[in-house]
Amino acid sequence: MKLRIRYFASLRETLGKSQEEVETTANTVGELRNQLLAQGGAYLCLERGKAVRMALNQVMVQEDAALTDNAELAFFPPVTGG
Repeated sequence: MKLRIRYFASLRETLGKSQEEVETTANTVGELRNQLLAQGGAYLCLERGKAVRMALNQVMVQEDAALTDNAELAFFPPVTGG
């Protein structure tokens, strides 16, 4: 399936890109995250244990959320404001 992945804030800076399109056989957000982590390098900014949030088609999700073809998945750090 084809997905658009978007990266925000410090993740965008670390990866050097704001988005990319990927082909994947992953069924869940967690499986896709594993696939990205397996690439190593800058993708290690997505490691578990680091503060990373995920949204699938603009809805906050956990790693067990099911992926669908042509979905948009966003990764971003927690947002604070004041």
